[in-house]
Amino acid sequence: MARVFVVEDDASVREQLCVLLKNAGHQVVLPNSFESIVTEVRAASPDIVLLDLSLPGTDGQYVLRELRQKSNVPAMVLTSRTSELDELMSMSLGADDFLAKPYNGQILLAHIDAIMRRTQSAAHNSRTLSFGAMTLDLSRSFVSVGEKSVELTKNELRILETLLQGKGAIVSRESIMEALWNSDEFVDDNTLTVNMNRLRRTLGKIDAGDLIVTHRGQGYSIATHS
Repeated sequence: MARVFVVEDDASVREQLCVLLKNAGHQVVLPNSFESIVTEVRAASPDIVLLDLSLPGTDGQYVLRELRQKSNVPAMVLTSRTSELDELMSMSLGADDFLAKPYNGQILLAHIDAIMRRTQSAAHNSRTLSFGAMTLDLSRSFVSVGEKSVELTKNELRILETLLQGKGAIVSRESIMEALWNSDEFVDDNTLTVNMNRLRRTLGKIDAGDLIVTHRGQGYSIATHS
């Protein structure tokens, strides 16, 4: 089931869409006004937006452009404006799909399902951990602080993942060494120190080396300051 935000000014078409979507098990959200679509979309937090291009007082392509500046919510253009230029402009502005009216209800539902599958797959493949100023992309082995990012080695990734999972608490050296046991490198206390120094140097490339705090005799933690 998806939460579908329907932007359609034709009352009869809107009603047909609502019936079709609800019968398919989806939840429908409608705007209160066409003057603040983007604000209402963000407030509603839908899974997908169905967007007509011909709207009172505005144009769907303008709405799409503004929406893409503030949100990554999937958007399907559903319109009777079916020229190649309209389709090209819509896709260029960030539409995830373009479907012409009159539409086949089952085909529309299939398009929605396809978009939702792609969205869920992308979310699954983009695993991240965040704490304080730091965000770790586990799927790409990149760490970011603000606008800066740097790629990590396998051992650096494992160490930083273990620290971020601690949420600022002290993580013992023993726990970090256990996280490294699956690597090809023999891990002892000295090896951990070497790897930790390498990680600090890597983070220094994005001015974040001081975000790893040493607690003598205890272990390490991630600082919360930026």
